[in-house]
Amino acid sequence: MSDQDKNMPFLSHLEELRWRLVKSTIAILVMAIVIFVFIEPITKHVFLALADTDFPLYRFFCWAFDLCVDKIDIKFQSTELTGQFGTSLVVSILGGVVVAFPFVFYQLWGFVKPGLRETEVKKVKGIVVFISVLFFTGIAFGYYVIAPLTVQFFGNWQITGDIKNVIRINNYLSIVSSTIFFTGLLFLLPVVIMIFSRLGIITSAWLKKYRKHSFIAVLVLAAIITPPDMFTQIVVSIPIALLYEFGIFLAKRVEKEREQESRA
Repeated sequence: MSDQDKNMPFLSHLEELRWRLVKSTIAILVMAIVIFVFIEPITKHVFLALADTDFPLYRFFCWAFDLCVDKIDIKFQSTELTGQFGTSLVVSILGGVVVAFPFVFYQLWGFVKPGLRETEVKKVKGIVVFISVLFFTGIAFGYYVIAPLTVQFFGNWQITGDIKNVIRINNYLSIVSSTIFFTGLLFLLPVVIMIFSRLGIITSAWLKKYRKHSFIAVLVLAAIITPPDMFTQIVVSIPIALLYEFGIFLAKRVEKEREQESRA
């Protein structure tokens, strides 16, 4: 931390935080407006495409495992006067948050960074890129794996053939977009583990000790965010378990750096 940062008045810190929040909000709104302008093709080719049997995941399962999806028997409707407009706004804002995520985190990091020591900053060099890659990898996994499995399972589920699945479009888009977004956040698990490790709250030994317990927790989490069939839960559990192992690797790295500092 520089002398200038140490001597900066508390109100100046608040002012800096305010401007960074303003910049982040503007970035989100700009991206949201762009998405809102193109909401029709985005809805059709991105979200409604999940209910098309030609979606890449369905074709892959048909080719690799002979698990072919013949049809997804759902239709969409809007039952409220402002339903489609309101849904468009919500999807646009959430999409704006996703697209502007690297810039928003960059602003947050820019506020926190001056309060860290130079050695601490060097250790997390490239953290904006690292976290952005993890987040967008989670977004991609949520879109190409979890969301289509969810749509296929619940879209084709029928108590009896006399009942047709006519889904409200706001309910469909809400479930799909939130599933994708929270999967992106879930992929930040290694970062959370690294932060807790630096704070001394957890250690790599502790993570290893409770590895079996964490695997059970992973299965439970997979059951919550995916349809209740074993195949889907296994598909989702694998990357979450890998993220946990990656978190152990990061925790070990933090501990190694701490040992080197103590020796020095």
